[in-house]
Amino acid sequence: MNTFFNKWYKNHALGYKILLYLLTTLFIVYLFPKTGKFRYSFEKSKPWQSENLYAPFNFAIKKTSDEIEKEKREIENHSPLYFNINEDIVEQVNSEYLDKFNQVFKDSSAFNIEQTSLYKKGKQLINKFYSAGILDVDYNYASDRMVVLVKSNKVFNEIQFDRLYKLGDLRKFVENEFGTGFNETTKNRMVSVFFDVLKPNLSLNKSLSDKVLDEELSKISLTRGQIEKDQLIVSKGQVIEEHQYDILSSLKSEYESHIWNTKNYNWVLVAYTLLVALALLMLLLFLKKYRTEVFLNNTKVTFIFFNISLMILLTTLVINFNSQYIYVVPLCILPLVLKAFFDARLGLFAHVLTVLLLGFIVPNSYEYMFLQIIAGMVTILTVSELYKRANLFISVGQITFIYIIAYFAFFVIHEGQLTGLKWETFGLFILCGLATLFVQPLIYIYEKIFGLVSDVSLLELSDTNTKLLKELSNKAPGTFHHSLNVANLAEASANEIGANAMLIRVGALYHDIGKMNNPTYFTENQSTGINPHDELSSKESAKIIINHAIKGIEIAKKYNLPDRVIDFIRTHHGTSLVYYFYMKEKAKDENVDIKDFTYPGPKPFSKETAILMMCDSVEAASKSLKEPTSTKINEFVETIINKQMESGQFLNADITFKEIQSIKKVLKHKLSNIYHLRIEYPE
Repeated sequence: MNTFFNKWYKNHALGYKILLYLLTTLFIVYLFPKTGKFRYSFEKSKPWQSENLYAPFNFAIKKTSDEIEKEKREIENHSPLYFNINEDIVEQVNSEYLDKFNQVFKDSSAFNIEQTSLYKKGKQLINKFYSAGILDVDYNYASDRMVVLVKSNKVFNEIQFDRLYKLGDLRKFVENEFGTGFNETTKNRMVSVFFDVLKPNLSLNKSLSDKVLDEELSKISLTRGQIEKDQLIVSKGQVIEEHQYDILSSLKSEYESHIWNTKNYNWVLVAYTLLVALALLMLLLFLKKYRTEVFLNNTKVTFIFFNISLMILLTTLVINFNSQYIYVVPLCILPLVLKAFFDARLGLFAHVLTVLLLGFIVPNSYEYMFLQIIAGMVTILTVSELYKRANLFISVGQITFIYIIAYFAFFVIHEGQLTGLKWETFGLFILCGLATLFVQPLIYIYEKIFGLVSDVSLLELSDTNTKLLKELSNKAPGTFHHSLNVANLAEASANEIGANAMLIRVGALYHDIGKMNNPTYFTENQSTGINPHDELSSKESAKIIINHAIKGIEIAKKYNLPDRVIDFIRTHHGTSLVYYFYMKEKAKDENVDIKDFTYPGPKPFSKETAILMMCDSVEAASKSLKEPTSTKINEFVETIINKQMESGQFLNADITFKEIQSIKKVLKHKLSNIYHLRIEYPE
């Protein structure tokens, strides 16, 4: 049992990666749509590229959403409206009409004949109004819409909507009726009578109307026609017309719903899992082979898997909401973030794998994958020095432009014309570009959560006005000046071989901060001519010299410097020998222990840390050159770096002989410029 736990403890980092790998795989598969995947891809008005396709089973041809919507609108426009008739209103109006008429026309009997005529005419007009009906509200329906009048829960009459009277229009009818053959006074009196007595008797029976409409809508067939098993659907090379496109779409829909059932659910799930696991395995193998330092760091591996999962999650959420907005998702943030924290190659590799995984869930997967991979490449190629805000804005503009150009090309290929070009999609690309600008605050958030360091943070640390560097310049001015010189040499060397110049500059500025504890024990800070080592033994002197690296690590952690910067403090002397004091002690004692005069290491394990070791040694030793010439400088640089190579200091660093030769050339050139002879000016 103890043996098992010991093995687990020794391999806990690998165990964590396996667990992370499995959890990420399951999470991504969970996000995938719960349907099968149709094996064929097809487009309207394009040739069928696969073999002759025969129907694998019987299926119905489904109507398109536009067709169904059109049928719904047709039914809604012609569905009858049901109105209730209030029977009491007519009797009430007739009774009130008589009373109101007598009240208005209470003149002498000389006018009885005219009053009788008026009364009858008014009675006829009332009967005319109520034979059709008067609406209680000005409903906004089509004039030819059929209306069913319901009296006592029974159908009383059917009539067109335009034959019903609106209460607001009745005055016009009354004025027209009494406008001829009667004087103005009589007309106005009759209008007054009708205005007071007429009341609506029709009200919409909404529940019954909606019920009848729902019954009609439920009768709509979602299919049109049937395809029998083994029937030829489309031949190879045949152009897919609209009818065949509808059949293929129906087959695709039926196939996806048919394949995803209880019987084979698990098999499809296993297939999805295998594909996702294979893609993520390629990422792990890439890290192990080409980015070993990232692979060995569980935090960095977690960070990469988290970002891939986040992009897939965001895309899935947008697709579930509305797939038309899929291009709003700023997928290019992924390579930007990974490039900021790691390098361009890793960023592009992870981006391509993510796009391949998204191909399972996005519509028009080939078009989407092409656009996103091209955009990712443009991101990697154009975005440099992310800490410069102008560079980010320019790059985002270029990325957006590439999106628009590629989409335009695809649209022309699909449609063969510009008619119907969806301009709103260009707006989505612009929104995507604006969302990509969020990468700056996102990088800052990631730095705080995962403890990583980007070029933006390195730029801040390279400021010589930071608290720590100011303290170094005050306590150990010689060391500070030495660090600046090393930073310049290292930055030039890094640019020559394509290493991270910003990282190495920051590492050079902080690599000797441990000398602040005992600054006078280092020659660059001895301005009085007194050497405190004269009063110490060689072992004690060597211990103080060696301890400056350990003290530097402690100070760096106290000031929360990133691990990538601390690596330079830890490795800038590797396992080299404090040669001066070792030889001094050896002159006294032949049996001296070399370990007492050797730095604890580790040796440099990257190009950047290896460059710093070379530049630090060369710059420090160059101060001892008397009357330097180009020949002396060349021999001097060769001697120091060759000695480091012979002692195996660069065995763990990913640096080639060719790159070392290039670094030597840069150092020789720089030192020659520093120590060049000046013209003597007359006093």
